[in-house]
Amino acid sequence: MEISDKLKQMKGIVPPLITPLKDNDTLDLDGLERLVEHVISGGVSGLFVLGTTGEFSSISYALRYEMVEKVCSQVAGRIPVLVGITDTSITESVNLAKHAEKCGADAVVAAPPFYYAAGQPELVEYYKHLAHRLPLPLYLYNMPVHTKVMIEPKTVKQIAENEPNVIGLKDSSANMAYFRLLQYTMRNFNEFQLYVGPEEMTADAVILGATGGVNGGANMFPELYVELYEAALARDVEKIKPLQEKVLQISSSIYTVGKHGSSYLKGLKCALSVLGICSDFMADPFSSFREEERKQIIKALEGINV
Repeated sequence: MEISDKLKQMKGIVPPLITPLKDNDTLDLDGLERLVEHVISGGVSGLFVLGTTGEFSSISYALRYEMVEKVCSQVAGRIPVLVGITDTSITESVNLAKHAEKCGADAVVAAPPFYYAAGQPELVEYYKHLAHRLPLPLYLYNMPVHTKVMIEPKTVKQIAENEPNVIGLKDSSANMAYFRLLQYTMRNFNEFQLYVGPEEMTADAVILGATGGVNGGANMFPELYVELYEAALARDVEKIKPLQEKVLQISSSIYTVGKHGSSYLKGLKCALSVLGICSDFMADPFSSFREEERKQIIKALEGINV
């Protein structure tokens, strides 16, 4: 499969777009339109829909298909659109990929199936079977906290050697030792793109050669994350330091309200609501922040100078 120049040139910040909702089965279309324009105007390099931040596992297939249609239609080729197709059923992954291709998406992203924990040889077989059935290039998605398995660097290399349709990886392990070993293992694969998820470590990863960051905070403040990426690419330590501090301020104040694993996404969605961009409705089984937590988010945003 021919990889487009647009994908080859995609470097920088690719926000994992939230899925703005009015209720469990209805997109907040006005909010989605504002959000897409907000991040594009912030200078991002691409968009990633239906990832972890997009609540893909909590929304219906019909809603996933609609989300892809609406985003691709609005983006209209201005920047690449990547679509998450992670599923426990390879058939559903392929079906969504075909839909994404029809809508004009540029690539798809797939983490390992997340119910049964696969072994490394099984991952090689899985991605072989998946890649051969896809109409679009594929990014691997290393998300061990949710899939119960790490895609080991040797496994990534084996997949890349045999599947030219697999063109990169997003790593959300928050494990810099893993990421450095991955970079070393893939050092001769010059066009293989390596993105890092956790925004707290994006600058360090880019300085060491990462392609960019898939950072949730770029939904709120895209310019900040783009500026941090560019400073890291230039290895401008003096410029990186204050920008990194702002990112850590966001991480420690917006994502830590509440006591549960959902606090990151609840905080992010609440902040976008406070900023007037879109609804903060969370798909079941979760719910948006109540008034007390919302007040904490408002206070946190007032203290962030971006």
